Amino acid sequence: MLTKVSDIWYSEYHDHDVKFSTELTAVLHQEQTPFQYLQMLRSETFGTFMTLDGYVQVTEMDEFVYHDMICHPAMAVNPHIKRVLIIGGGDGGTAREVARYAHVEKIDMVEIDGAVVDACIKHMPVTSTVLTSEPRLNLIIGDGLAFVQEAPDKAYDLILVDSTDPFGPGEDLFTVEFYQNCSRVLSDDGILINQHEGAFYEGDVLQMKKAHAKIKQVFPIARVYGFNIPTYASGYWYFGFASKKFDPIQDLQEEAWNSFGLDTRYYNCDLHRGAFALPNYVKKILESV
Repeated sequence: MLTKVSDIWYSEYHDHDVKFSTELTAVLHQEQTPFQYLQMLRSETFGTFMTLDGYVQVTEMDEFVYHDMICHPAMAVNPHIKRVLIIGGGDGGTAREVARYAHVEKIDMVEIDGAVVDACIKHMPVTSTVLTSEPRLNLIIGDGLAFVQEAPDKAYDLILVDSTDPFGPGEDLFTVEFYQNCSRVLSDDGILINQHEGAFYEGDVLQMKKAHAKIKQVFPIARVYGFNIPTYASGYWYFGFASKKFDPIQDLQEEAWNSFGLDTRYYNCDLHRGAFALPNYVKKILESV
């Protein structure tokens, strides 16, 4: 049921004295799931958007930024990726971008909260249509940590950790044990992309340090890249790129990736190089671990 509202605002604290707010035009869905508090909301500027435990996860307006950048950099470094594992990503946007590659043979997606999938299928088709239409996609409602623990060695060429922040249901996806299992189930040419949080507010910086320190214990190549996204804290966010073999700049296969002919709204190979060129304050944060 669509609930019409007026002069009601959604607000999210990015720091103790910094708040992101947008006026709502509709409250589409609210639910306490077994894992988190789920809301599907709508505003004039951002369109339909999903929050979990009070934090924006995805909006119709800027989802293309996040989903381009979690997927395409890895595919441009290793254009031969065929077996992909997505951890989380219940809105479907990451799977949508992976499915654009015709040569990908297998997409396993493990989302812990089925209510997120159901809500996005109903209210956010721009990201979720792939979840019901893509024959290569094997959607599993379950625990990503347990799935990776039980997966066979070298089963995947790419793992995309499209998780929430490192607390609540996403907390176990930021541990050394999890990254060790990811390394084990990745092929020798495998790549891991994971959340690396923000680098501006103190709480986000702490989580970035923790994530990077743990990744560096497991993978010989561990780099970080950033992207602009208006609805995340400070408007700039980061992913980690980890690999046993590939350097994201030296091994960029620009010609091969361009030959796919994908019409992307955010990502391109020039931006790929720039995304790994980090500001000095971010370099210092990462060097400190």
